Amino acid sequence: MRRSGSGVAVVVSAVLIGSVALTGCGGDAGAAASAPTATTTGQPAPAAPPAAAAPTSSLGGLVVVPPGYVNDPREFTGAFGLESFVDTLSAEPAEDRALLLNADLVEGYRTARVSPDRQERFTVQLFKAGSEKKAKDLQGGFWSQETHSKQFAVPGVPDSLTDARTVPTGVEAQTEAVAEVSFVVGTLVAEITIRQTGQVGDNVAPDTSLVATIAKQQKTQLTRKSS
Repeated sequence: MRRSGSGVAVVVSAVLIGSVALTGCGGDAGAAASAPTATTTGQPAPAAPPAAAAPTSSLGGLVVVPPGYVNDPREFTGAFGLESFVDTLSAEPAEDRALLLNADLVEGYRTARVSPDRQERFTVQLFKAGSEKKAKDLQGGFWSQETHSKQFAVPGVPDSLTDARTVPTGVEAQTEAVAEVSFVVGTLVAEITIRQTGQVGDNVAPDTSLVATIAKQQKTQLTRKSS
């Protein structure tokens, strides 16, 4: 699965057994413009341009998140379009731009959450393509950008792409366990990732059980919406 821009302060690349919790968080609309003041000539100053509106998306209300997980301040949550995704969330801007152009991206949404103990970081990215075929092509293009270690089964989502791996983080004696699932429902591509960082010897393992539960509930949510 694709990597998202970790720590971006501005993929996609969705809990736990219990009641489904939905999120539809949007970005900040921006600071309010200051009121115009009179010029030295006594004439009113030109009106300040309106603040740019934050992107909106119909996808935010479709995202499923684990109960108890809270907003992750280290990660971006909100709507995105092609340009904003390429500029702020992509690690492969040229390649991702081509994939999203070919997919006729309509809209996208990203949610980032962290577990109550701050040990697991969870992200869901939804991409709405121009057609079902384009959604499949987008999913495959994103997935092929990384090397995958181990597949696992996701009950209820038999056509999903999955990966479980433990990799170095680049910080001495530190590793990251990653579990991820990607699937398509109609024109929507869903990417779900759970990451946990630990020290070498801590035996941190990819949380395939949680990500599989999330994926099943997320597919049910998207299928219900599209039917």
